[in-house]
Amino acid sequence: MTEQTRTVQITFDCADPAGLAAFWATTLGYRLQDPPGGFESWEQALDAMGVPPERRNDASAVVDPAGTGPRLFFQRVPEGKQAKNRVHLDVRAATGLSGDARMAALEAEAERLVSHGATRLQRHEPAPPLGAGHLIMADPEGNEFCLD
Repeated sequence: MTEQTRTVQITFDCADPAGLAAFWATTLGYRLQDPPGGFESWEQALDAMGVPPERRNDASAVVDPAGTGPRLFFQRVPEGKQAKNRVHLDVRAATGLSGDARMAALEAEAERLVSHGATRLQRHEPAPPLGAGHLIMADPEGNEFCLD
């Protein structure tokens, strides 16, 4: 039997798929997924599919323009966030940096993301040898992620 590799899609349950997709596209340098072939826009595609206006923000997706990162899919659900995430994203914003330079880079990225709707939750100082330091953040709907 031959082993196959698998791709990963990360799915977010949320109240505003378009808004959360825009936040994560900005955070990661991703872009909104293109509409299906033969359509110049999502509005055109949704019109052709007969999707009523009140259902047009039921889902959204963003993709890595380089095609290497996972697709992020956002789906509307009726319930709000209930508890702390058991799985979260680490946004690698200070790779290769350490100490004060690392924390300064993380702080600068935190400021940028706060201006786009994120919330800063906690700062964890470097604790060598294993703890390089990181910031805990939340996206506009309260999903925790780390700036690492």
